[in-house]
Amino acid sequence: MPARAHSSSLRHLKRVDPVLATVIERVGPCRLTPRTEGTHFDALVRAIVYQQLSGKAAATIHGRVQALYGGRAPTPAEILATSDEQLRSAGLSRQKLSYLKDLAAKVEAGTVPLENGDIERLSDDEIIERLILVKGIGRWTVQMFLMFRLGRADVLPDLDLGVQNAIKRVYRLARWSPYASIACWYLWRSLEGAPEKAASTRPSGRRRPPAKPARAGPTSSGARKRGAKRKRRPG
Repeated sequence: MPARAHSSSLRHLKRVDPVLATVIERVGPCRLTPRTEGTHFDALVRAIVYQQLSGKAAATIHGRVQALYGGRAPTPAEILATSDEQLRSAGLSRQKLSYLKDLAAKVEAGTVPLENGDIERLSDDEIIERLILVKGIGRWTVQMFLMFRLGRADVLPDLDLGVQNAIKRVYRLARWSPYASIACWYLWRSLEGAPEKAASTRPSGRRRPPAKPARAGPTSSGARKRGAKRKRRPG
């Protein structure tokens, strides 16, 4: 979603939602762009490492993990070949290293098709269905991956099914489709400079959304439990 491609989405959102139109005018040009450096696998590795940690602590651990592989992002096969003791030495908890190995195993098995651009041919719902099968990855994390890594334009991060339905009834969020991602970006930006702690352009957790995309909300009880474990911004 390059900046120049947002003009049609902004016209749509302004037309269907006068309230959001005022936010768009106040915030200015949309700078929502997907992160393209590195691999999809590393983006998800990073998302797992950053769970429930401060940005500084998570960055340190992520750097130590990459140091195990010569300072670069590991491949799924390399993660699987690395002993738990080595991964623990980088600062990963036993839980998180189990998440990384489960992700790597599912990528290697083809359950999570990250290689050769295969995942980009799947719909949003199909990607969510595949990725929430991975231990430690919940619906909210996948939605962040869709928005900020894959650049999908119509992602509406849902906090909770009941809350989402209530908001839809009151605010009629369905009007935002097919540009819900852009609308959410503007809402996150609108919080900056507020008296309470300012929000960045990327969400830091499920309750308060993010500043650089993809740097990857729950419906089922299983997804809700997994999603509740990830509150840090995707990086």
